[in-house]
Amino acid sequence: MSSVSVGRVLRRGACVGAVGALVVAGLGSGAAVADDVPQTDALAIQSPYDVAATVAPDGGVAQYRPLALGLTHSNDAFTVTDGRLTVDASGLAGVAEVAWPDNCTPDDSGTVAVCDTGDVPIRYSAQVRLKVRAVAGAAIGAQGTVTYSAEATGGPDGTLAAQRSDDTTVTVSSGADLGISAPQDATGVAPGTSLTVPYAITNTGNETAHGFSVDMWATYGLDVTTRYPQCTYTGPDVNGSGDTVVTCSFDTDVAPGATVELPEPLQLAVTERALYDRFDYDVEPLGDATDLDTSDNSRSWHINADNTADFAVYGTEASGAAGDTVTSGFRFVNHGPAWAGDVSAGDPITTLDFHLPEGTTATSVPKTCHNAWTSGEDPTIGHYACTLPTWAKPDLDVSFPFQLRIDRVVPDATGRVTTLAYNGTPLAFDSNTENNTAEVIVNPST
Repeated sequence: MSSVSVGRVLRRGACVGAVGALVVAGLGSGAAVADDVPQTDALAIQSPYDVAATVAPDGGVAQYRPLALGLTHSNDAFTVTDGRLTVDASGLAGVAEVAWPDNCTPDDSGTVAVCDTGDVPIRYSAQVRLKVRAVAGAAIGAQGTVTYSAEATGGPDGTLAAQRSDDTTVTVSSGADLGISAPQDATGVAPGTSLTVPYAITNTGNETAHGFSVDMWATYGLDVTTRYPQCTYTGPDVNGSGDTVVTCSFDTDVAPGATVELPEPLQLAVTERALYDRFDYDVEPLGDATDLDTSDNSRSWHINADNTADFAVYGTEASGAAGDTVTSGFRFVNHGPAWAGDVSAGDPITTLDFHLPEGTTATSVPKTCHNAWTSGEDPTIGHYACTLPTWAKPDLDVSFPFQLRIDRVVPDATGRVTTLAYNGTPLAFDSNTENNTAEVIVNPST
């Protein structure tokens, strides 16, 4: 596992968040849509690309395996209800059979059903939980397909229909299938608390896993306090984002249907640095063994601490004559005690909103700053937005030097810089707002 980065967070978020985007409280993302912009919405079917059905034993019956489905829509300005997902399993003939849940009504053939999903959310959660199993006589490698269509009530026209759906391929297979259950996110956790990671490993395949590997990754506000001799530990990375990486190999056999745990409970310490934190962990069978279904091999546990980070900005003063170019700008400091990072989307942790002093023009700006002037603002006042990386550790101190040309001398020309959340709203975790804004003054009178 590599050290954390914006790209890594996004990749890991996609991996463990294939069931929907995760949002860190207080950070937010996106922008409001103007009232005069036409609104659209779209209905989408969330389904796996493939599912393994374990082969039936000689003279026996195969075990059922899960096939989870759901609907989502894309615009939270609309309420979408009465979701109806049609599932066509006729393509599984001779390969597998389906067990329908109570919210599905199959037709007389038993292979096509309309499933009631109720209200349709923005973020995915499984609303239809089918079970599939290989039929007797279906050989390893045999494949069939399940297809879908869907409609719901709501959206700009009153009804929505899914425009596209990827089929699910069901393949008769044999092997181990290690998985770990999804944890419930922890909120309001006091710094200094010790947490036990829910790390039970279950084999839902039909073959024994002869040992397994475990990878773990903890953000800067968490310490991995349990030390196993089967693991190597790296971090926390104090010179970078501060993550801790753990890699382990255990020789424990996990038989079909068995659940095992690590040699002792896995403990995390929620440190004084903690705020919005994340612990990722996964499991894989050792050797050349292939896991039948990797969708439950990796989990992400979000841990939000009851803590604050004090983001502050400090301005500067400069003087010069008309035509001069002066170095001015501001500094950003995180006074802690917490670090703060967007450990879900990987967006920058803050936007530094800077309006230039009157009578000046920026001739050079820091590389993480861009022109943010918008229609309706005073065209004679420059406006820039600057960003930090996806994280800000305690005592982070960053300067943003601007080269300002004095076009005309204005006594006490005052620009202002404010530290905000990336989406432009106040910082929810910053309880000291007095130092969130600072002045940048050109030609002060005293």
